[in-house]
Amino acid sequence: MTRPLSVAIAGLGTVGGGVLMMLRDNADIIAARAGRPIAVTAVSARDRNKDRGVPTAGLRWYDDPVALAADPAVDVVVELIGGSEGVALALAEATFAAGKALVTANKALLAVHGAALAASAEERGVALAFEAAVAGGIPVIKALREGLAGNHVSAVAGILNGTCNYILTQMRERGREFAEVLADAQKLGYAEADPSFDIDGIDAAHKLAILAALAFGRPVAFDQVHVEGIRRISAVDIAFANELGYRIKLLGIARQTEAGIEARVHPCMVPQTVPIARVDGVFNAVVAEGDFVGRVMLQGRGAGAGPTASAIVADLIDIARNRFTPVWGASASELSTAPSVPMSSHVGPYYMRLMVVDRPGVIADVTAVLRDLGISLESMLQRGRSPGEAVPVVLVTHETKESAMREAVERIGRLPTVMEEPTLIRIETE
Repeated sequence: MTRPLSVAIAGLGTVGGGVLMMLRDNADIIAARAGRPIAVTAVSARDRNKDRGVPTAGLRWYDDPVALAADPAVDVVVELIGGSEGVALALAEATFAAGKALVTANKALLAVHGAALAASAEERGVALAFEAAVAGGIPVIKALREGLAGNHVSAVAGILNGTCNYILTQMRERGREFAEVLADAQKLGYAEADPSFDIDGIDAAHKLAILAALAFGRPVAFDQVHVEGIRRISAVDIAFANELGYRIKLLGIARQTEAGIEARVHPCMVPQTVPIARVDGVFNAVVAEGDFVGRVMLQGRGAGAGPTASAIVADLIDIARNRFTPVWGASASELSTAPSVPMSSHVGPYYMRLMVVDRPGVIADVTAVLRDLGISLESMLQRGRSPGEAVPVVLVTHETKESAMREAVERIGRLPTVMEEPTLIRIETE
């Protein structure tokens, strides 16, 4: 019999336990597809006595996760520690230094250090596999890097954070405010005690940086991703979006343009008729545009023990078969040097909501600012009258440059009749 692939796992939390369970429960089919058995032989975890629902007796335990890389009996290391620095980075570097393959679910590590780690893996001729780092069990990495390898990809976009998608879905379906839904999401375990990583868009931006690198064959560039979260989205905005025929989603969007590559994460209004508008709850979805394949959409659960373990085991099967491609789809010398396009250059339609004092002349003052900045209105909504009180006014623009809209928000926000900072949401029509 062919020698089993010997695996070490750093981190036996929910996902690590899921990997152990999947390798045990599906051992026969995994061995058949891998061409040999895959066996976890060494682990590192904080608590040796914790019941993880799967036997751990007989495994070699290491208190120092980095020591896993030096174990001579280990073929591949699975890193499930998380974080872009510290132990996770040290383990990745040690694994490559030892000439071994690395499988990781760590999007932060790849977004921040992906270029250097890819160079190390390429130099030593070993795999750096990360299907689990983006969109959980959805095979989006393989789709972009292999399935669409013959295409020029012009755009990749998606719902990349299930926590935000759940919150926005609940706000729409129940008419509740952001803070209330967030509290419920924390009680249900969909949001962390400190949810900032999710709701401020950082998690989605890490994933988008990885997808953009794969889609456009360029080194990962997290620091070039424009990032906004969903804290300022209100029930009022959700209701107006519905009235206008849109749904609000936190999207990660990367596009190849004549000027270079734009990469941005922010709330968007998308038409209710497009498929991604109907991806609700904790689900993720990724859409890619290829010149020959056209539009492809993948949808599924983006997190959790089962989906993430599924992606990790898929990577292990590829490594067992000695199947792996360059990290970003091409060798370092063949990667694109396309520049990043600043967010200020973005052009598109916008939704702007104002809370203004209901009195004569207010709208004239607002439209004067828009006129001076060359911003054309497509429509305006105002519901009801309340003289002397604050009322919402919604403006929808034709295609406009981002820099002009930012200036408009600043100027309009300074008007004495505008009661709070205007809310600005970009509209994506495709």
